Amino acid sequence: MSVAQLAAGRTPRAVQRAARADWLFRIALVVFGLVALAAALGPSVASYDPNELSVGDINGVGSLAHPFGTDDVGRDILSRVLAGARTSVIAPIAVVLLSTVLGSALAIVAAWFGGVVRGTIARVIDVIFAIPGLVLAVLAVAMFGKGVVAPVIALSIAYIPVVARLTQTAASRELGKPYIAALRVQGVSSLAICFRHLVPALIPVVAAQVAVGFGYAMLDLAAISFLGLGEQPPAADWGSMIASGQAGILAGAPEQSMYPAILVVITVLSVSIIGARITTWAEEKER
Repeated sequence: MSVAQLAAGRTPRAVQRAARADWLFRIALVVFGLVALAAALGPSVASYDPNELSVGDINGVGSLAHPFGTDDVGRDILSRVLAGARTSVIAPIAVVLLSTVLGSALAIVAAWFGGVVRGTIARVIDVIFAIPGLVLAVLAVAMFGKGVVAPVIALSIAYIPVVARLTQTAASRELGKPYIAALRVQGVSSLAICFRHLVPALIPVVAAQVAVGFGYAMLDLAAISFLGLGEQPPAADWGSMIASGQAGILAGAPEQSMYPAILVVITVLSVSIIGARITTWAEEKER
């Protein structure tokens, strides 16, 4: 077996068989796939305009015309849930992509150079880690105004330390393996070692962190929208829908809050299961 094959770290057949036999993992994939499909196609397949008002049908219960019922101003809840899926799913994806790219880059640089570089990056990460993500997001909204962009950027910065710490540990362990020393002895360039061998070896760790980070980002962004600092009315967003439906809960019409809340919980649970399984398989591959 060549050095490159050793670096690639083939997934054991037992792990592949476990993935096929893991019904819970497959269900989680299907659930998240449906949510992602709703985010991509939701507004175009909605039966009604999500912002269309109907004074004569306020807080209506589920029916053939309105499967999820109507909200406090007569809007179709199903259409608003489908429309709100886009922001509620794409915004967390943007958070995890930005934080993963920046955090992984810092981790690889720190693990590769070590010494003063590692110490400096560690101090910067410690400073960022000391500021809670929600607090940073609220400060960003206060400075740049309400909406999705400011919280996404703030949470992306807040999530960098978690990604960087986990990835740096994995990168340092990988750089200590014999095949890295063999590659250096063979005269392989540092860039080739990094991008052809080190980065692919870190993919399972990064993928697991992306799945877990997505769940946290969705919850944080939903909380920000719930506070009225995210997507602004009349635009649909799961967090803001939960907030605007509070009065309906007391009036015996919980649908406006219930359905988006259930979708947030199901989506976070599915990606958490996916992340947990990826972590388990990565650990089994290491053994």
